[in-house]
Amino acid sequence: MSEWSPSPRELERRGIRRSLRTRSILVATLAMIAVFALLVIGLVSSPGWDRVQDTFFNWHHARESFPDIWDYFWVNVKIFLIAEPLILVVGLAVALARQARAAILTPLRVLAVAYTDVLRGIPTVLLILLMGFGVPALQLQGVTNSALVWATVALVLSYSAYVAEVFRAGIESIHPSQLASAEALGLSRAQTMRHVVVPQAVRRVVPPLLNDFVSLQKDTALVSLVGVLDAVFAARDYGNYNFNYTPLVVVAGFFVVITIPLARLCDWLQRRMVEKERAGSR
Repeated sequence: MSEWSPSPRELERRGIRRSLRTRSILVATLAMIAVFALLVIGLVSSPGWDRVQDTFFNWHHARESFPDIWDYFWVNVKIFLIAEPLILVVGLAVALARQARAAILTPLRVLAVAYTDVLRGIPTVLLILLMGFGVPALQLQGVTNSALVWATVALVLSYSAYVAEVFRAGIESIHPSQLASAEALGLSRAQTMRHVVVPQAVRRVVPPLLNDFVSLQKDTALVSLVGVLDAVFAARDYGNYNFNYTPLVVVAGFFVVITIPLARLCDWLQRRMVEKERAGSR
């Protein structure tokens, strides 16, 4: 039995598809180069470019401020690593509270609704200011007055309200037949949520959760508003002393290096999920 080989007509089609794909890539690349070239030319030819370059893109100040920004940037990373798991736990708990159907749990459900409505309505920057300055001002006994701690708590409270809605959307996307099947097997409501609904819901909402955490990584910069010594605080301190804003551009570069890989991971997970759904529907 001879091996199958494509016909001359099929080889011709493949060649045409390759040439069209190559031409599309070439046209897109040239278009991008042309657009960026025009933007750069327009920027450097503007009357105030020399002053902007010296104020925002000064190599000397970038080199001098880099060590301090590098050291304090790990404060932002630590805040992110601490806040992320806490946000997941609190957000899932609030989402499950909103899904509670027992009459005795009505107060818990109302509190969960109020939590998401109020905290999503307060801008994150205001919540950080309120908690970073307000809680230490209460002078509570046995409670830390660390601005770093309360700024992190503010981030957890703010983002957990959004994450709770993401989890709730994932839970409500589970088909009712799953609940009916679990009930037919004799599972309680709590067992159904734990073993059937939540595992499926979590898998479905991974891409939007990662998008929220991309935003969280950027918003850790807001802790500098309450005096936390992070990368943004170090950049502002250097800039105020030397009357130059180049350190702020350096900090922006640090956040871009972190967020772009996370964004690409979100896109990859989204494509993978779509491919799995298409494969499963065939």
